[in-house]
Amino acid sequence: QVQLVESGGGLVQTGGSLRLSCTTSGFTLDYYAIGWFRQAPGKGREAISCSSINDRVRHYSDSVKGRFTMSRDNARNTVFLQMDNLKPEDTATYYCARSGFKAGNCLIGPEHYDYWGQGTQITVSS
Repeated sequence: QVQLVESGGGLVQTGGSLRLSCTTSGFTLDYYAIGWFRQAPGKGREAISCSSINDRVRHYSDSVKGRFTMSRDNARNTVFLQMDNLKPEDTATYYCARSGFKAGNCLIGPEHYDYWGQGTQITVSS
């Protein structure tokens, strides 16, 4: 049974930090790309970061580059997203997902990701 479970969301002030976790099961983490997405009310689902198969390449969208950083613990099948210098526009529901996409550029649309976590809410107050 493939599962991805996000945790670590919450309420934070502008300029603060949070670390999200995506704990996976039912598949080998290194065999899939892992993406982080976010969706604000009334907005589409936005790809913000990803790691390619075998974690060889990591990508970040312009909106989060320099502020967010991915890492992982393969032994625990967990991927992390460290979020620093948070801004009100970062307020959204955050999702992790897996993809079988083979190319290194994994910052692609949600249609390429086949399993998703339930989401965790981030609210950044001004």
